[in-house]
Amino acid sequence: MTTPFQQTDVIIIGAGAAGLMCAATSAQRGRRVVVFDHAQKIGEKIRISGGGRCNFTNLYAGPQNYLSQNPRFCISALQRFTQHDFIDLIREQNIAYHERDHGQLFCDDSAGQIIDLLVGRCKTAGARLQMNTHIINITPSENGYTVETDHGPFACQSLVIASGGKSIPKIGASGFGYHIAKRFGLRVVPMRAGLAPLTFEGALLSQLKELAGIAIDVRIRLKKTEFSEALLFTHRGLSGPAILQISSYWHEGDELRIDLVPGTDAFEVLKTAKADNPKQDVATAVATILPKRLAKLIVALHGNPGRIVETSDKVLRRVAQGINDWRVTPSGSEGYRTAEVTVGGVDTRDLSSKTMEAKTVPGLYFIGEVMDVTGELGGFNFQWAWSSGYTAGQFA
Repeated sequence: MTTPFQQTDVIIIGAGAAGLMCAATSAQRGRRVVVFDHAQKIGEKIRISGGGRCNFTNLYAGPQNYLSQNPRFCISALQRFTQHDFIDLIREQNIAYHERDHGQLFCDDSAGQIIDLLVGRCKTAGARLQMNTHIINITPSENGYTVETDHGPFACQSLVIASGGKSIPKIGASGFGYHIAKRFGLRVVPMRAGLAPLTFEGALLSQLKELAGIAIDVRIRLKKTEFSEALLFTHRGLSGPAILQISSYWHEGDELRIDLVPGTDAFEVLKTAKADNPKQDVATAVATILPKRLAKLIVALHGNPGRIVETSDKVLRRVAQGINDWRVTPSGSEGYRTAEVTVGGVDTRDLSSKTMEAKTVPGLYFIGEVMDVTGELGGFNFQWAWSSGYTAGQFA
């Protein structure tokens, strides 16, 4: 006996930030909405974000904070639902929050409050959330789509893919959304791990391991891209906000240029030290502006000169350049295991920036991280989830 289809208006695959925002928005329009997710818990990526406090948006979110092969695509959605619109939702629920560096907003208490906010909006609007559900097959139909699940078949007019990217596979991330896009003839921009620590090999790694745990504020550059943030030395290489930021732009073989003491002319410091205290070692002078272990490494990388009075200005200039313009080439990144986002994804040239609908496949929408829109570190990826989810919810 054939199992009867369960008819609904909208099916959303993925109960994360974008999917929940889309579900509530669409249901508020009177649409019958069902959200499927293979995970057992709702919004797990929200729950673990921001050290458990969820960096839910950024006061300064704008198109300049997003990486995409189609950089203007995000403008319409970001204007349709802004960071201030999400902040209004937070305030309506009396969720206490605070601002950190660079306009980052975090919950005072728990990321669970954001999940409760989103789930509450879905339930109030009548959206149905069905977890622990696996998608078996998706086929187009005369009036939309048929979605076969391990809980039976469903039929809908609009299908929204909010399945996220490949980052953090331990909580269930997969390439599901990319397979769906390709199956329906959409292009997919090659993916790589973004907002991930960078790794090193060989002699440099051996040297960096000795510095594990040291954190300093730096200015880091990769071609024309630059960030001023904290850098952290690890047992595998380099991490911290500065490295996570630049990693989204980094490709294999790219050289990073790091100013370890931004705002300070290291050569002037060394020249002054040579005049004022000529008997000290070069490493001692460098340690006045860098942590001692790091100072020792930088000096060792430049021939390990001894007393500063016996060191030529030419050598001091080389040491100073190693401080203000330290050049390193990572061997790779830690990959999707620790990456916060996936760079690349469903090609936005095949999607409408006004609705998030596929241009050649009516009723098929893509939102959130599955698309080739990647935010910088600092709440920008959540804002893209809210904005793209809200936009699709207005039309799906």
